[in-house]
Amino acid sequence: MTAIILVWNPDEWNGWIYPEVVEEVADTGWFLATWGLGGKAAAAPGAEAWLVLHDRHGAGLIGHGVVVSERPAGSPRSVRVAFDSLLPAGDQVPPGVLQEAVPGINWNALHGSGTPVEPADEPLLRGLWSEFGPQPPADPTRPVPGTVPADAVSRVQVYRYEHSQDSRRACIAHHGTSCAACGFSFEIAYGEIGKDFIPVHHLVPASQLGGGYELDPVADLVPLCANCHAMAHHGVPAPRTVAELRRIMASAGYLTGQTVTEDQLQAQRDARRILDQH
Repeated sequence: MTAIILVWNPDEWNGWIYPEVVEEVADTGWFLATWGLGGKAAAAPGAEAWLVLHDRHGAGLIGHGVVVSERPAGSPRSVRVAFDSLLPAGDQVPPGVLQEAVPGINWNALHGSGTPVEPADEPLLRGLWSEFGPQPPADPTRPVPGTVPADAVSRVQVYRYEHSQDSRRACIAHHGTSCAACGFSFEIAYGEIGKDFIPVHHLVPASQLGGGYELDPVADLVPLCANCHAMAHHGVPAPRTVAELRRIMASAGYLTGQTVTEDQLQAQRDARRILDQH
């Protein structure tokens, strides 16, 4: 799945209020936008999109996103992109740094969107973005430095696959975008802004996996809405399984409108008959 480069020249198009977009991405995790590709071929859904600023005031790599749909209705030469990390204007990674880190791309000759990224250059771009891109916000549950005695602070190791966008995309591609426990769909509830959105949950907490563990996005991750994700962890040392969550909701009468197959109904009848005989 080939990544593409999107070029943004505010002098030619400035249909968004960029500082507000940066703030929305920081607050919600993404911002959806339709992006024209001129005469170039559209990228497939799931492809990475790298946003490059190119105007008279400055140039450089300024954002990252994922293509969520190809050729949206009414835009035959466009893609729908979910931007998931953006740098403030003025903080973009300059062309000199880009050329040194990813020499396979002629950064000074990018004048239109849709340029494909060679597979060999994709890991170089990701590594560069992990260094110069937006850093994760401070954890509000952590104490302010200097407010807790040194002997009361413990060191916690976090592994990068906890927040891997590639793993999340693979999980959703297999399991879908509805909550695996309650069936909630952000797209049905919120329309277009909820399309392709769902948090993912580690069946085994990432803190219990070693640094050499190779994550299986299909077997180790599952889509869960925020409510079910919270209940999976609430009050227990080890997270509840999806099956446990469904049993709990079913016993509370919450799981309504489910489709029960004839095989499932027959299994219930057989179970009742066997139990009645004892």
